[in-house]
Amino acid sequence: MQKLNRSTIWGLEEYAVKRSAFRAEVIEHKNSRRVALGPHVTLTFEDFKTMKYQVQEMLRVERIFEAPAIEEEIAAYNPLIPDGANWKATLMIEYEDVGERRSALASLIGVEHRVWVKAGNHAPVYAIANEDMPRSNDEKTAAVHFLRFDLPPALIATIKSGAAIAMGIDHPALAEHIDAIAERSRASLAADLD
Repeated sequence: MQKLNRSTIWGLEEYAVKRSAFRAEVIEHKNSRRVALGPHVTLTFEDFKTMKYQVQEMLRVERIFEAPAIEEEIAAYNPLIPDGANWKATLMIEYEDVGERRSALASLIGVEHRVWVKAGNHAPVYAIANEDMPRSNDEKTAAVHFLRFDLPPALIATIKSGAAIAMGIDHPALAEHIDAIAERSRASLAADLD
């Protein structure tokens, strides 16, 4: 899987010209990589394009143009790009009402460890969560988590053969599942795998 480097990042002037078209392209791309697990939980699967957009936007907002600072941004976002044997996703827990959100986050401690993917007759693969830092404590979980799904070779082969991909959460306070994600999403995620 391709990783970000200085040659794949546009300078600020070039990005200013390309930004509008690239932003529209990334929004469309993300739509195929977003899976809703019920009304309040969404997984967005990251890849080279989504992380390039993040870096480009960070450089733009922060007006970063010096090589060492660009390298720092690249180093921060490269770990979120899958490597051909895994998927990496951002888990978002969203409630519009503040009180409802506060209550939900208090009841969902540990939810990030109960998110799974599977295909065919293979056992579910549970996410490895928040490798950079913990995002849950004894009182609540965070609304955003970063997940990695390490996929065994046999599961990868099943997915690459066109099998439906199921996803879900089996937390005591939240049980959701999808028997088969949309074909557009399945094809996009399968393309991440070697």
